[in-house]
Amino acid sequence: MHEMYAVVSDVSNYYKFVPYVKKSLVHSQRNGGFKADLIVGFPPLSERYTSNVSLSAPNLVKSVCHDGRLFNFLLNDWRFSPGLKDIPQSCVVDFKVAFEFKSRIHSNIANIFFDLICDQMEHAFVAEAKRRYGPPSIKSHILSWRRS
Repeated sequence: MHEMYAVVSDVSNYYKFVPYVKKSLVHSQRNGGFKADLIVGFPPLSERYTSNVSLSAPNLVKSVCHDGRLFNFLLNDWRFSPGLKDIPQSCVVDFKVAFEFKSRIHSNIANIFFDLICDQMEHAFVAEAKRRYGPPSIKSHILSWRRS
């Protein structure tokens, strides 16, 4: 649980392992969180946005973006809880995302590639945890998935 929290909360290094993140800069650190500027995209599109990230170790990483350039809103909510009792290094990750792009072009692209992007991002965080901490204690499983 602590390991997955550490990977997800390490926003300053997202550009190294999260697909489509070209740059990630953490600033305005405060007790319980920070602001982060991210540049995301894939050729020929590239956009910048700012998120307010709230942290509650080792259980919660939440980011909110209302900066108005790329998104009307973007909400990411990561919650971590203990996994199987007999496998102490296991955990349950509950991830929720809600967003609305300002641009119809971005919305159309996101709708077409949403499932693929989510799958790539899930694999990126698991792969980064494996790189940092070694192989997982148990194979990851998606317990439920819902697209609104």
